[in-house]
Amino acid sequence: MSTKPVEIGSLKEGSFVVIDNVPCRVVSMEKSKTGKHGSAKARVVAVGIFDGVKRNLVAPADQRVDVPIVEKKAAQVISVMPDTVQLMDLGTYETFEIKKPTDEEILSKLAPGVEVEYWDILNEKHIVRVK
Repeated sequence: MSTKPVEIGSLKEGSFVVIDNVPCRVVSMEKSKTGKHGSAKARVVAVGIFDGVKRNLVAPADQRVDVPIVEKKAAQVISVMPDTVQLMDLGTYETFEIKKPTDEEILSKLAPGVEVEYWDILNEKHIVRVK
């Protein structure tokens, strides 16, 4: 698994975190003050990077959570099928198929020969943008 542990209190809005084994982007972060007994709490609201589902996490601010390591790579479109897109990585020349993106703006630009940027997070690959 390509993650690294960090303290939940060090997360910021816009950073990534793994909640329920799903990579998410933090949309809001709140820290409460330390009480008479106990530690400061952190409340994280995050949205799934690939599924758009909102997830919450409440934990002591010094608890460790996993942060996914996002690998941003370039690829060239080989072919566009009804449900998938066949890509060739421009670094390793490996070919693979991934699900078509749901973003209409990206979909309209996909054609054989087009270069795209894809993210590889927790062994899931998704097209992020067309170059």
